[in-house]
Amino acid sequence: MCEDSKIQELMDFTGKVAIVTGAGKGVGVGIATWLADAGADVVITSRTLADLEKVVKDIEATGHKALAIPGDVSRAADVKRVVDGAIKHFGKIDILVNNAAIFPSYNFLEITEQQWQQVQDINVKGTFLCSQAAARQMVKQGKGGKIVNIASIEGEFPLTSGRVHYHASKGAVINFTRGLAKELAEYKINVNAIAPGMTDTPGLSAAMGGWKPDAITGRIPLGRLGQPDDVAKAVLFLASDAASYITGTILFVDGGVMLGRGWKKIG
Repeated sequence: MCEDSKIQELMDFTGKVAIVTGAGKGVGVGIATWLADAGADVVITSRTLADLEKVVKDIEATGHKALAIPGDVSRAADVKRVVDGAIKHFGKIDILVNNAAIFPSYNFLEITEQQWQQVQDINVKGTFLCSQAAARQMVKQGKGGKIVNIASIEGEFPLTSGRVHYHASKGAVINFTRGLAKELAEYKINVNAIAPGMTDTPGLSAAMGGWKPDAITGRIPLGRLGQPDDVAKAVLFLASDAASYITGTILFVDGGVMLGRGWKKIG
């Protein structure tokens, strides 16, 4: 029988430093908050400083440490600034959570090259840039690390219409995760992804303008939308010592949606 102290140690992030992208709203806030509550020092980034400052204030009010560094993950200079800031302020990087993403709705026959590229730049290029910068630091530190990418069930099986650009980007994130896990294994860096289903956030509400939640929850075996905390708790697991022998895995946090791949598309 495992001692309670050993179980608690598995989820104790005291002394760990985590970077969370897209942490100004929605799922990113939940991830940053749960990591901080577990003891990690958290560096959060997104494009809007005001959003980040509110999250930092809330985290610090609970007695934990957080640092806000605004930036655009699709820009290498911004990513470098975030990573350098984390090292300067906290001395190292142990965990990276690539959460930043956009999911606008565009009809495929009308989407412009610029609109397509913006989605790929943030969702895919941003994941690459942040992973490379953080991994270089983890390799330099020589003690391994954890990278958790936030993908989507739609990268595996598209459910909504008008988002081919998003489906392509999240499919790329899923295979990027698998390939990177193999490449970084020799450095003891675990790379995994979480593929959430429909998650109740302001971003989802905006993207699904005029939507009726009941029309979606009726298609989910567990009968409800996901919450940011559902994703955050999965991140906590994959970033913890409990997942030390897991890499290259895609964890579906979807209430069972992937059990019903034959459902009619939404939207």
